[in-house]
Amino acid sequence: MTLPENQNPERRKLIEASDRYKHELENEINQISVKTEKAITNALIIGGTLALTYVVVNQLTRSYKKPKRKKNTSKDQTEEAETDEVDEPSMLAQFGNKLVDRATILLLDLAKEKLAEYIQSKKREDS
Repeated sequence: MTLPENQNPERRKLIEASDRYKHELENEINQISVKTEKAITNALIIGGTLALTYVVVNQLTRSYKKPKRKKNTSKDQTEEAETDEVDEPSMLAQFGNKLVDRATILLLDLAKEKLAEYIQSKKREDS
């Protein structure tokens, strides 16, 4: 006389163990996908921050060449044109440079914090 499949104790234990392993495996996969998503998000934030910093710095520090004035025949006008070409940066340009410096420092600090968080999360995973 054989027992039905549902009443066989060995088979029931194997099915329960299989279900338990299946749930554990699904949980691990979910955890890995969440961690990967966080890592990718952090990498995108850091990369975007660095790219934005690069673009802002290039746009604000780009030197604009003034068109050269036509040389006139008189000496006074020639001397005047030469002195005009050597202008100091305007107040607005100095303010822009300081603003770019501050923004760069702020964005690099943000990137540093994100990298530190990422490294700490990796250390916790390894432990």
